[in-house]
Amino acid sequence: MPNETMDMIHVTEDIPVRGEYDVIVAGGGVAGVSAALSSSRMGKRVLLIEKSLTLGGLATLGLINFFVPMDNGRGRQIVFGMAEELLRASVRDGYDTIPAEWLRGEPGEGASTRYVTRFSATIFAMTLTGMLASGGVTLLLDSVVSRPVMAGSRCEGLIVENKTGRSFYRGGMIVDATGDLDIMARAGLPTVLGKNYFTYWAQGIDLEHIAAAARSGVAADALYTVTGGNADLYGHNHPADMPLYHGTTAEEVTDYIIKNHNSLMGRLRQQARAGRDVASLPGMPQFRTTRHLVGDYTLRGEDEYRHFDDSVGAVNDFDCCDRLYEIPFRCLYNSACDNLITAGRSVSAEGWAWDVTRVIPPAILTGQAAGAACALALDHGLPIARTDVGALQRCLTETGVMIHFDDSLILPSAQRPPLPRHVI
Repeated sequence: MPNETMDMIHVTEDIPVRGEYDVIVAGGGVAGVSAALSSSRMGKRVLLIEKSLTLGGLATLGLINFFVPMDNGRGRQIVFGMAEELLRASVRDGYDTIPAEWLRGEPGEGASTRYVTRFSATIFAMTLTGMLASGGVTLLLDSVVSRPVMAGSRCEGLIVENKTGRSFYRGGMIVDATGDLDIMARAGLPTVLGKNYFTYWAQGIDLEHIAAAARSGVAADALYTVTGGNADLYGHNHPADMPLYHGTTAEEVTDYIIKNHNSLMGRLRQQARAGRDVASLPGMPQFRTTRHLVGDYTLRGEDEYRHFDDSVGAVNDFDCCDRLYEIPFRCLYNSACDNLITAGRSVSAEGWAWDVTRVIPPAILTGQAAGAACALALDHGLPIARTDVGALQRCLTETGVMIHFDDSLILPSAQRPPLPRHVI
């Protein structure tokens, strides 16, 4: 019998060139959207390719509709720039849960809440579509990037599969915002696999919550979270006999979905079937960390409070007050490739720093930085690793990005909480 895992079929075909762009962004999550907008606003011709019909990634399609804290836990905002712009856009036409003391800016020392909000996943997705369309970005939806075409250390462009067929798009700079680092991994750059717990959230609706919405006058109150796997951020409730998921193969994704659907159905069958329904299932696996780049620098949890000369922005820990990080530009690329860069949860970070960088605000920040870096590198005809960091930082600062956190925000060593440890 043939070896199904080893036998290869070699096919030669002509693939038409469908377009040529200054910047191609693969992946339409919030990191990809930010990268595309950033490059387009700097005058570049940008193509964004998204495999689904919905922009926003985990924030929308994945039903993780929550801007985590963008402050230090003591009334000082840390994350600004396009992250602030998209937070405001996420609630402009839908509901919000921004704490009252943050509605007029920083409340300052003594704040009792953090700068967060929930938002309508579906409305935000449509808002992002409008922002890209009006921002001059060419969109290609329902399209899967199958592989990069490499010529030595340079990526010439991407082969795409969609209803049109198989096509090639040539790009000057390529942003891998797939979330799973699919492009860079297939280009042969070094990567690290993540581990994911058995976690699955969907949106339910029942008579009790409908009544609550009628009383509050807030339609979103009719929805509530229903779960399949219900492991938390630290792995509690992960089945003891279940391996952790990398989430980088079709077989793993399928197994994850089947098991979670079965688990969710088991819970639903314990309820009166006429009194509840599932309003929405996530349209993508809700993995937190699948694959990250081994970049020219890898951010670690122990880098808290460290300043970097090539920082592209300061971020705060979403789970713990006071802990601050700067993200070096070197985390977004590996200099072995001239024109590939990443953003979002696939930047070069490990341990707790990977958790810090994977959530919505830092993903937007690194996306904005990646898009601006692509534009600057093209302007000067340089590889991405030789981007003028000073010019990049000035571009980001002009939009409000905090490049370096103020030393007055540093917590003394004796008062710093220990880094969280996953239960693995």
